[in-house]
Amino acid sequence: MNYEVRLSREALKTLDRMDSKLEKRIRSRLHELSDDPLDPRLSKPLTDMEGLRSSRVGGWRILYTIDNSANAVIVIAVQPRGQAYRHLG
Repeated sequence: MNYEVRLSREALKTLDRMDSKLEKRIRSRLHELSDDPLDPRLSKPLTDMEGLRSSRVGGWRILYTIDNSANAVIVIAVQPRGQAYRHLG
């Protein structure tokens, strides 16, 4: 089952500002997540953050939730590792 990937405004701005090579890697991962957003090789659930998952692409993190009723992956943030988890606090 394929999921639609929906990017938050913040995630979209981040993608627009990054260099094209990294953006391509992030978009490739988003495509993989659309096929199976729960694949443990691609992401992991965040401790103490029910429903929130993190996918690693180099030093960057994609933070997202899954809306099964809409078959959608909702990307909350795409940020460097050091900033990604502070975003949640």
